[in-house]
Amino acid sequence: MTTLVKDESNVIPFVPNSSFYFSYGVQAFQKRSFDRAVRWLKKAIEINENEPLYKCQLSVVYTEVGSYHAANQLLNEVLREKGDTYPDCYYLMANNYAHLGLFQDASRYLDTYMERDPEGEFKEAAEQLKEMIDSLEPEEKEDFQFDEEDELLVYQETVHYHLEHHEWEEALALLEEMMNLFPTFPLTNHQYAYALFHSGNREAAVDMEREWLEETPEDILCHINLVTFYVEMNQFELMKHHIFQLKNVYPMHEEQQLAVAVALTRAGEYTEAVDRFRMLGKKAVKNRYQYLKWYSIASFYCGDPFKSEELWKRGTQRFPELTDSDGPWITG
Repeated sequence: MTTLVKDESNVIPFVPNSSFYFSYGVQAFQKRSFDRAVRWLKKAIEINENEPLYKCQLSVVYTEVGSYHAANQLLNEVLREKGDTYPDCYYLMANNYAHLGLFQDASRYLDTYMERDPEGEFKEAAEQLKEMIDSLEPEEKEDFQFDEEDELLVYQETVHYHLEHHEWEEALALLEEMMNLFPTFPLTNHQYAYALFHSGNREAAVDMEREWLEETPEDILCHINLVTFYVEMNQFELMKHHIFQLKNVYPMHEEQQLAVAVALTRAGEYTEAVDRFRMLGKKAVKNRYQYLKWYSIASFYCGDPFKSEELWKRGTQRFPELTDSDGPWITG
């Protein structure tokens, strides 16, 4: 029998490059596994941030999941960095603006695309979109235009996407824009503090919430964020007052109901948290990262490992990054 002797000095280790991750991202996109596609494409960009094709492809994924603002942010980056060498960006941005109901912006970018690349890959699609926009009567265009509430909803969905995928810098940039556009919408401030905390600016985020709480002691969003911050900072004595407040409120809005349930789980109030999770009704809320992860953890510590595992499995299917964490039956 021959013994295989390996000369380790001649073994060439496999080191994935940006093209490797990009190819996996494209494959995931073609299989409509959008969260995996985002994950792989972002890895490709991390390794080679100067390759505009990677950012363009990621923008296409963002468009597919309805994150039109995030898509256009990437495309704007490409245009700033590469100028008109990637004219397809103009068509892709026009398409996103059309989805947002911003037809004047869409028409402007279509004109630019057709001027810069008259025989380009998206020529036919651009002509069709331009024809559709031009065919609208002024009052029809008015009907299609988003009012402030609709536009806020689109922004919120994009912010949720970035927060759930721990894309803190992207979330902060969008939230700053929202604070200028919608200064009276209170949730934006608290989401900003949450993203700021997790981007590494912990002290600034805590100070923000404390100041807001002094102005409005009944603000449930302040209590929710401060519970999260104090738990992560291991300052459990400071947390207790805020947990007491949360146990005595039952918000009407399901997003706030979910946030209370998550905060209670973080604080180890598992029985109370499970009761709050069970009250949630909307399917959209039940598909969120926070719901699937933290309801799983609360269920495990309340003695329901089967429910816990079922929720965790759903979470890893929808949010591949959850696979980077151990389930509560392991960490517990």
